[in-house]
Amino acid sequence: MKILYIALDWVMDICYAICHNYGLAIILFTFFSKIVLLPVSIWVQKNSIKMVKMQPEINFMKAKYFGDKDTIAEEESKIYKREKYNPLASIIPMIIQIVLLMGLIEVIKAGMAAGDVDMNFLGIQLSLVPAKEGGWLILSPLIAGFSAWILCVCQNASNVLQAEQSKWNKYGTMLLSVGLSLYLGWLVPVGVAIYWVASNLMAVLQLYILNWAINPKKYVDYEELEKSKQALAELGSLGEKRKLFGDPNAKRERADYKRFFSVVNKHLVFYSEGSGFYKYYKGMIEYLLEKSNLTMHYITSDPEDQIFAISEKEPRIRAYYIGEKKLITLMMKMDADIVVMTMPDLENFHIKRSYVRKDIEYIYVPHGMDSLNLTMRTGSMDHFDTVFCVGKHQKEEIQKTEEVYQLPHKNLVEWGYCLLDEMRRDYDALPKVEHEKKKLLIAPSWQPDNIVDSCLEEILDRLGDKGYEITVRPHPQHVRHKAEQMERLKKKYENNKDICIQTDFSSNSTVFEADLMITDWSGITYEYAYTTLRPVLFINTPMKVMNPEYEKIDTVPINISMRDTIGCSLDLDQLDQLEESVERLLKNSDSYREIIGNFVNEYVYHLGESAEIGAKYIVQQLVNKKNEKKGE
Repeated sequence: MKILYIALDWVMDICYAICHNYGLAIILFTFFSKIVLLPVSIWVQKNSIKMVKMQPEINFMKAKYFGDKDTIAEEESKIYKREKYNPLASIIPMIIQIVLLMGLIEVIKAGMAAGDVDMNFLGIQLSLVPAKEGGWLILSPLIAGFSAWILCVCQNASNVLQAEQSKWNKYGTMLLSVGLSLYLGWLVPVGVAIYWVASNLMAVLQLYILNWAINPKKYVDYEELEKSKQALAELGSLGEKRKLFGDPNAKRERADYKRFFSVVNKHLVFYSEGSGFYKYYKGMIEYLLEKSNLTMHYITSDPEDQIFAISEKEPRIRAYYIGEKKLITLMMKMDADIVVMTMPDLENFHIKRSYVRKDIEYIYVPHGMDSLNLTMRTGSMDHFDTVFCVGKHQKEEIQKTEEVYQLPHKNLVEWGYCLLDEMRRDYDALPKVEHEKKKLLIAPSWQPDNIVDSCLEEILDRLGDKGYEITVRPHPQHVRHKAEQMERLKKKYENNKDICIQTDFSSNSTVFEADLMITDWSGITYEYAYTTLRPVLFINTPMKVMNPEYEKIDTVPINISMRDTIGCSLDLDQLDQLEESVERLLKNSDSYREIIGNFVNEYVYHLGESAEIGAKYIVQQLVNKKNEKKGE
């Protein structure tokens, strides 16, 4: 420290000899220090650019291993090592500043003691300390704090590394810097505050010169950086609402997480996003309970899932509540023979295949009977080992997808659809009544420009006085997010006894009782037509496409091809043909019963037997795995 003091004192003496004024000498000293330390500043600039350049890779890596802190730390260290990046480099300027400040305080004190140095600068004695003198000298710490604030604002906006920090880090650094400046400015001589102000203002100038000379935009892919931040933010927001309001199920989740991993030799695991997804597994689970001695582990992210009530009565179903965020870690550490999911996009987003076991068979169970190629994201099936296919259209789509993208072949099980089998049984058990007044069901989808948003009122106005009993069954999301619109429609048609705007979805009787359905692209089409064998009138609103690459697969999605087979379709500018089309479809309902029946037989595997087919496949695969282990 003594060597530093001697060096600084020597430089200060030179500056004073040039200026003959201690205030100007301090400013000149500050300028010289910036020149001397310029190589360090250039190194820090390059190091910061290197960090931001790596950030997209780091962010995507954090998204990939989200929740696995050990793996993230290990992978981040590998990236730093590969790029020869030192994360401590960013604190070097701060350390240098503090060392210079401490040394300068001693130099100014020595200058004061010498007595032969002119400490007057702009009428201010630089040796005075605001804390001792008070009065207008309070401006000294205020100006020092203001200069620190200016520097922080500029750094938050333009410093290549700091601009990418979170708001908390940015404003936390600002508060610390301004607070420290105010505090030190109050306790040290005014001369030191002048150094601090000059250093901050010169740092601002240096910041923009370095950004011009070594422009970060030449090295950093900011578009990719934004994508990576968004991917990470989406994962970070999982469970945010629970965190904000406090999660009453947090203790339960921790207990269930611990209980799940306390069980060894788990053979079969089901995962459900919510209570509404149990219906897709129900048939297979009930068959397994009746025909096997398997214990099933059922994970759900819904604390109110019906599975908990079911598991209380059936000890061979062990239910666990695991929220979306905790699920990420659980899936990474999954240890089971088979995992069955209705959630697509395995590996593509936050849910990954197990890092613990590479031999787990992941089975995808569709929760719709339509095209997987059109209605799922690109690559949504790619990382599953097995897909239970509803019909030949889904099997063909996956096979052609594997061919186009040169993917490994999956096990494609000709399964069927358990929910359809159950609905058809329930429908067959209902008494059949011929309606004197034909019942029309309008069932829109939830997508941009659907029937409700584009033409519902025109449809009701055209059909409302034609002697039909009309029920509008909007998508639940309409009721949730557009309640005012629903109430307005109810009020508009409240005097028309033939029109009912239904917002209670507790019963499917409305669906089963309808003589004709009017829809756009809703998935309820299949449930209605395949169950009742009654026709559908489609309104060709804009089609929702989840997979922008769907046309790469040389097959027409069933969503499109079946529209004029199980009914007929009208464009929005053809609604003047609505009354005629409805009348024709109702008149030919017996013909459509045969047409739709043949269509269902062609496009749905194993009608009435899907639960058995799916359950037997699972059991056989577990037997195969057991035999493989014995043979090892």
